[in-house]
Amino acid sequence: MADDKALATPAPDGNVAVPTTAARKRDEAAARGALSQVLDTVAGFGVSFGTIFRKLETEEYPEEKRPTAKRFHGRHQLNRHPDGLEKCVGCELCAWACPADAILVEGADNDDTPLDEGGQGRFSPGERYGRVYQINYLRCIFCGLCIEACPTRALTMTNEYELADNSREKLIFTKEQLLAPLQEGMAAPPHAMAPHMEERDYFLGKVHSASPEQHAEADQLTEGGAH
Repeated sequence: MADDKALATPAPDGNVAVPTTAARKRDEAAARGALSQVLDTVAGFGVSFGTIFRKLETEEYPEEKRPTAKRFHGRHQLNRHPDGLEKCVGCELCAWACPADAILVEGADNDDTPLDEGGQGRFSPGERYGRVYQINYLRCIFCGLCIEACPTRALTMTNEYELADNSREKLIFTKEQLLAPLQEGMAAPPHAMAPHMEERDYFLGKVHSASPEQHAEADQLTEGGAH
């Protein structure tokens, strides 16, 4: 009732007067609300309208590939020491740190028994090495926690991102696929550690390349395998 009385007041001649100030404010608020709805709609399409007149930058992928950032998280790599021995010691910390359970590691003991006496050979400077190493890229989320957990910097991430394939099996990378290729001065393991060097010397940067003895041992193994 109070609202109805506020809408109009009696005039001196007995006729109904024009709407009061409260009624005019309500009408103005309704008009502003309608205008606001229109402006909100235009603002919602602002991104679309702005894109219509913007020059498009077409990337001719895969013929032209945009370079990635230096610290891009791409395909993993198992690194080697300068003489060719593997940095991985089979500790399995990377597998424990992986939140997606995408890494499988099976460690084994290095064997310094001569190969002609049935020894398995040495693959890393430590007591153990990664005998089996697999990464399932169907599960991997490229978070980088595995490389943070690695105590020997054996596992790092490269800038390679083209990992698509046509079967699930091909997206499970094995140790052979993940190992860094041999560089100049390296000898393919298994072979002994550098002469007069201990495990810690490798991490102190005292080993710079494979010695003649390591090359000879690797060559002997290669020739034996060929026969």
